[in-house]
Amino acid sequence: MTDVTSDAAATRLRRSPLHERHTAAGAKFAPFGGWEMPLEYAGGGVLKEHTAVRTAVGVFDVSHLGKARVTGPGAAEFVNACLSNDLGRIGPGRAQYTLCCDDATGGVVDDIIAYLYADDHVFLIPNAANTAEVVRRLRAAAPQGVTVADEHEAYAVLAVQGPRSGELLAALGLPTEHDYMSFSAATLADVELTVCRTGYTGELGYELVVPADDAVTVWDALFAAGTAFDLRACGLAARDTLRTEMGYPLHGQDLSLDITPVQARSGWAVGWDKPAFWGRDALLAEKAAGPRRALRGLVAVDRAIPRPGMTLHVGDTQVGEVTSGTFSPTRKQGIALALLDTDANLAEGDVIEINIRNRRAPLTVTKPPFVNPSVK
Repeated sequence: MTDVTSDAAATRLRRSPLHERHTAAGAKFAPFGGWEMPLEYAGGGVLKEHTAVRTAVGVFDVSHLGKARVTGPGAAEFVNACLSNDLGRIGPGRAQYTLCCDDATGGVVDDIIAYLYADDHVFLIPNAANTAEVVRRLRAAAPQGVTVADEHEAYAVLAVQGPRSGELLAALGLPTEHDYMSFSAATLADVELTVCRTGYTGELGYELVVPADDAVTVWDALFAAGTAFDLRACGLAARDTLRTEMGYPLHGQDLSLDITPVQARSGWAVGWDKPAFWGRDALLAEKAAGPRRALRGLVAVDRAIPRPGMTLHVGDTQVGEVTSGTFSPTRKQGIALALLDTDANLAEGDVIEINIRNRRAPLTVTKPPFVNPSVK
């Protein structure tokens, strides 16, 4: 992979193995998690890409996502004693959303998808910017015989998402009938890959984990067959509007070292009955006491578009701050996720105000998702 360089070495960005394909498609690039990734493509932009995923099928290059492999005797047991969710709830061939929390504070180092291959083999997909830190923490804690390998650039990941995604993959001879949050090995154009029934859009979808050297072959095969299914290349801007409509958190905004799973209402991804996981004591104490703030959904009453960092008010009292906010292409109105003070006692249907350039606009407290999910 070729790095983009600037005046400062600190700004050097990694590139996807599909970078040339994106350039040829007229992609507009942006830095994300240390990578130069497509933001949107010529000939459509965010709205058409978003609509393609909600109505037909889109493909995202998410090769910036991290990849780490934990192997050795007791690897799954070790991972289970570190990450928040309970791997004991699933079996081999299944995937699980989980969190890497700071042991002292319970803050979220990263949110991760864990793929359980066997008792001695777990594959992890963290976020791009946090991969090295997740690997560092796991390596520091790993017992003798358990290996934690950073495979960040060894694989590409293609997210094929939308109501016609199964039709497209089936036309290519790939498996599509496995359950949500499961995965299976397959071959496409002589490329061995993994097909995962996972995604970040709320639609029926699959993620293909492909050796980086074979990413172009798989991308080209998808687009050769994709014309019949109205396949569209989609960038990270549409990925953000899609995940926000679903109320899915983004690490660094809705989850962070300063935002715990209890505050983010992600307690469903915590194995509370497990004897050990990083941050257990801090999170149990916070859960028992009740968090001082909680992540809630908001919908604009008028034409306001919430943005991260905007403050929220009830009268003269500030009651929270937007963590993720955007215009919803599906609802045609502004939506947001926000951390609201729990002592404000806000309920669904209550109206609060957002400060937009010193102008107040009303928002209604709403439970996400903001659109009906079709993910399963």
